[in-house]
Amino acid sequence: MSDAIKHECGIAMVRLLKPLQFYKDKYGSAFYGLNKMYLLMEKQHNRGQDGAGLASIKFNVKPGIRYISRIRSNANQPIQDVFAQINNRLNTLNSNFPDKINDVQWQLENAPYIGNLYLGHVRYGTFGKNSIESVHPFLRQSNWMHKSLIVAGNFNMTNSKRLFNDLVEIGQHPKEMTDTVTVMEKIGHFIDDETTKLYRKLKKEGYSKKEASPIIEEQLNLKKILKKSAKNWDGGYAMAGLLGHGDAFVLRDPAGIRPAFYYADDEVVVVASERPVIQTVFNISIKKVKEIKPGNALIIKRNGTISTNKIKEPLPKKACSFERIYFSRGSDADIYKERKNLGRLVFPQILKKINSDIKNTVFSFIPNTAETSYYGMREAAVDYLNLQKTDIILNGKRSLSAEKVTEILAESPRFEKLAIKDAKLRTFIADDNSRDDLVGHVYDVTYGIVKPTDNLVIIDDSIVRGTTLKKSIIKILDRLHPKKIVVVSSAPQIRYPDCYGIDMAKLGDFIAFRATLELLKQTNQNHILDEVYKDCKQQQLLEDEKIKNAVIKIYEPFTNEQISDKIAEMLKTAEINAEVEIVYQTVENLHKAIPNHLGDWYFTGDYPTPGGNRVVNDAFINFYEGSNKRAY
Repeated sequence: MSDAIKHECGIAMVRLLKPLQFYKDKYGSAFYGLNKMYLLMEKQHNRGQDGAGLASIKFNVKPGIRYISRIRSNANQPIQDVFAQINNRLNTLNSNFPDKINDVQWQLENAPYIGNLYLGHVRYGTFGKNSIESVHPFLRQSNWMHKSLIVAGNFNMTNSKRLFNDLVEIGQHPKEMTDTVTVMEKIGHFIDDETTKLYRKLKKEGYSKKEASPIIEEQLNLKKILKKSAKNWDGGYAMAGLLGHGDAFVLRDPAGIRPAFYYADDEVVVVASERPVIQTVFNISIKKVKEIKPGNALIIKRNGTISTNKIKEPLPKKACSFERIYFSRGSDADIYKERKNLGRLVFPQILKKINSDIKNTVFSFIPNTAETSYYGMREAAVDYLNLQKTDIILNGKRSLSAEKVTEILAESPRFEKLAIKDAKLRTFIADDNSRDDLVGHVYDVTYGIVKPTDNLVIIDDSIVRGTTLKKSIIKILDRLHPKKIVVVSSAPQIRYPDCYGIDMAKLGDFIAFRATLELLKQTNQNHILDEVYKDCKQQQLLEDEKIKNAVIKIYEPFTNEQISDKIAEMLKTAEINAEVEIVYQTVENLHKAIPNHLGDWYFTGDYPTPGGNRVVNDAFINFYEGSNKRAY
C-alpha cells in the first residue's frame, strides 16, 4: 500500500500440555515454548511495529515463587527488544548457576519467563498512543491465582463509552476509558463474581479458604464468565486471556471480523492471528490448522481440556477483506490465490484505459506488497494476448506464412520492475516543501524501458489518501516520460472509516470522499451535505441498533468511474506531463476474488455491527463541523 496506514495487532498463545521435562527430553530444551513464542511473534511482525509484549504462567510452583512474568517494549524493534531482555535474564541466571542448566524443576522455580502457558502480542497503536502503558498484554493482578487475569487482543470496540459506564454502574472506578481496560475489567468483574459464588457454596459445604481455592480453579466456568462479559461488546475482536491458575481462552467477535486460528495435538495448543504462521512454526499441513468460529471461544482449562464454546450468537460472517488484500502475510495459500485473483479480475478495466493496446503498454507494480496482485494482472494480460494470437492465426482472412506465425507467437506483454524503494532514505527535514522534495526520491526508477508512446500501468494494493501517489509516485513515474500513467488499485474505493482495528478513522482523509465533495460542488449539489449532516445529528438521539448509515447518500449521485476520474484529476499536478488515469477494483469482483471474507464496510458502508453506523455518522459530523477528533 503506497499510503501507509496503521492497522491490526497480532496475538500468539502457546499452551504446553506436557511437563517441561518432556520438552527438554524430546527437543533438547525446557525453553521450547518460549522459542516457539519468539517465532510466532516474529512471523507476525507485519501486524505490529509500535510495541510487543509477552506474558508467561508457571504451573505447580509453591506460594512465594513468582508464577506470572510479563515484559513489554515500545522500542524501535520491540519483539527483538523483548526477547533480548529475556535472554539477558536467562543468560545471567545460567552464568550464576551453571550446575542448574539441566535441572528443569529448578529452572521452572527460578528462571523468569519459562513456563507452561504463554501469551504474546504485537501491536499498532490505533489511537496513536505508543506509551509503554498502552502495550499489551494487560495485567489485572491478585493474590488469588484464579482472580489474576492477563489480556491481549486484536480488536477495537465501537462503544467504549458505554462499556466504561457499565463498569461505573456496577461500582467500579476504571483508571482509563480505553477499550482494553474496560474489556479487561469487565471480564475481571465476572471472574470475581463467579469466584465469590463458588466460595460461598464451598464454605457451606465445610471447606476452608485454602481447601476451596483449587476447587474454585477447577469449577470456574469460563464460558459463563465470557457470556456475561461480552454481552454488550460491539466491535471486531480476537480477545485472548489467561487466568493466573492456568485457564486460557480466545474469544472471536460474532461477525468474524478479526481472524483467529488454532492448532492442537497431544503436546501443545497454539493460537495465532494468521494461519501460515502456525503452519511454519510447527511444520504442519494447512488442514490441521482450524479457525475459531465467529462468536465462539476456544477455552483451555488448567487440566488440559480443550473445547470451543458459543459465547455470542453469530452474525452474518463479515471477515475483514483488508486482511486478505494487504495486512496478512501473503504466504497463506488462500490469500495468495485471492490476491492474484484481484489482479486478474481488474484487468478488463485496465484494457479499457489503454484502448486494448498491449503492444505499447508496460506493466509493473508499486509497492512490493502489490506484487502478488501484479502476477494475477500479468496472467490476465498473457491470456488476453494469447486469445488475440489464436484469433489471428485461426480466423485470418488470408493464409499466414510460417515466418508471420512465428512473429505473432513471439509477441508478449511487457512486464518490468520499474520502481525500487530506497529503504535507506529518510525524510529528516521538518520544512514541508523540503520534505515533499525528499519524498519524491523515496523510489528509484528503471530508465530506458518506457518509450514516449507507451502506457505505463502500475498496480497498488489500495489507494487510501492518495498523498504518496500525488507527492511521490506519479512524479517519479513521469520521469520515465510515458504517454499515459494508469494507476490501478486492487481494492475498491475506500469511502468510509473503519472502526474495528484499522487506523482509518476520519472521512476527510480519504481521496474518494474528497473527490466526491468536489463533484458535489461542481454539480451544485452541496445541499446533500447539509441533508446528511441533519440526518446524522438526528440519529445521535437513537439507540445504536436503530441507527442507519446516512453518509451513503453522498456518493449516490455519481458512478464509480466518475469518482475515479475526479481522483485522477486531483492527483495530476501541473508539472506532470503524462495523462493520468485511475482504476479501482469493483466491489463485485472483490467478492469474487475473496468469497469467504465479505467484510467490505470501508468500501460499501455496510457495517456488520450497529456501532459501525454510529461511528460513520459521527465521523461525518466531525468533518462537517471542522473537528479533527476521532469518531470512536
